[in-house]
Amino acid sequence: MRASTSAYSERLHVPVRWWLTWLTFVATFWVAMVVALPPAWTWGFTAGLVAIVVAALSAYGTARIRVADGLLEAGRARIELPYLGAVEVLDRARMRDVAGPEADARAFLLLRPYVRGGVRVMLADPADPTPYWLLSSRNPQRLASALSSAMSTTVEVGRS
Repeated sequence: MRASTSAYSERLHVPVRWWLTWLTFVATFWVAMVVALPPAWTWGFTAGLVAIVVAALSAYGTARIRVADGLLEAGRARIELPYLGAVEVLDRARMRDVAGPEADARAFLLLRPYVRGGVRVMLADPADPTPYWLLSSRNPQRLASALSSAMSTTVEVGRS
């Protein structure tokens, strides 16, 4: 078994302001319930709501982008590096265009609204109906650099 060599890894956690917003919602819910229900019910419902909010925000924030061991992993999807083509770094405005009016319905998307930049990775496999992967990233330059570096290493190893 060979050791994992990670060129890039990023987890797209939800921002703190989302946690604060939902905490405020739960507090408001508690205030509304405390005057209308017995205390045990209020605390029970509130605890249940807290569990749901924590589970939802945690699950949404577990999206991971990783370049390692000859693979690009985005969320639960993965693709081998030899099937990748050009990598384009997208700033906020360009990301909005590519994810909106210029979007291709066949593309693979891993987007988070709280992450402004990203990368578009074209696919070089003619048998794959997916034209590109569009990935949100807080560090699009580093992700693109890691992909380009890993892809060139993969090509060099393949020629040997």
